[in-house]
Amino acid sequence: MSVIQIANLQKNYGALRPLRIADLSVGKSERVALGGLDGPAAEMMVNLVTGATLPDEGTVHTFGSSTADITDGDAWLASLDRFGIVSPRAVLLEGSTLQQNLALPFTLELDPVPQDVAAQVAALATECGIPLEQLSRMGGELAAHMRARTHLARALALNPQVLLIEHPTAEVDEAERPALARDFAAAMQGRGSAALILTLDVGFAAGVAHRSLLLQPATGALIPWKVKRGWFR
Repeated sequence: MSVIQIANLQKNYGALRPLRIADLSVGKSERVALGGLDGPAAEMMVNLVTGATLPDEGTVHTFGSSTADITDGDAWLASLDRFGIVSPRAVLLEGSTLQQNLALPFTLELDPVPQDVAAQVAALATECGIPLEQLSRMGGELAAHMRARTHLARALALNPQVLLIEHPTAEVDEAERPALARDFAAAMQGRGSAALILTLDVGFAAGVAHRSLLLQPATGALIPWKVKRGWFR
C-alpha cells in the first residue's frame, strides 16, 4: 500500500501557474525525491500531503484515506502525528543549546535537561550524524549543515511513519552536502521511514532517495531525474 498517493492534483497558490502533480506515489519505507518545486511550492506540497489544505482538483490519499475526509481538528491532529516535517522553516531556539533544542520533543524541562531525556537526545544526535560535542553549542551558532541535521533529528524524535523534507541543502555549502546526504540516508534507513524529499539539489536526491523524479510544471508529469556521472559521491 502507498503511504502517499496523489492523482491529477491541481492547486492554485498565488504563483504564476498552479501546482500540478499528475501521479505520484510513495510506498511504505520508500524514499522518493521530487525536484522542480521552489520554496513556496514545496511548502504548499507539504500542506497538501498533511491535509492542512485541500487540492482544487484531484486527490491526495495518505495511508489509504483521502485528506478530504478529515473533517475536524482532532482528526487532523491525529493524522499529523504520522508525519515528521524537516524544514528550514522550523524554529530553533537560538538562545538555547543544541541539547535543549533536541530535548523539546520529549520535555519542557530544559534547564537542566533531565538525565533520561539527555540520554535520548545523545542517541538521537548520534543517529543523525551530530557529534556529541556539538550539543553544548547554542542554536544560533550552528552551521547550516548542522541545523539541517537538527531539523531531521527533531522530526525523527517521535517516530513518524513518513518524513516530509523541504529543501534540506538550500543554505548548506556544496562541500558539506555529500556527508549530509549520507547521514540523512543512514538515519532514514535505520528507521525504515518513508520519505518525500522536496529538493532542487539533484546530487542530494541521488544520495538519499530510492527514486528521484523531476516535475514538469506545465503538465504535472514526473520524469526520472538523474545525476550526471561523477557529480555526486
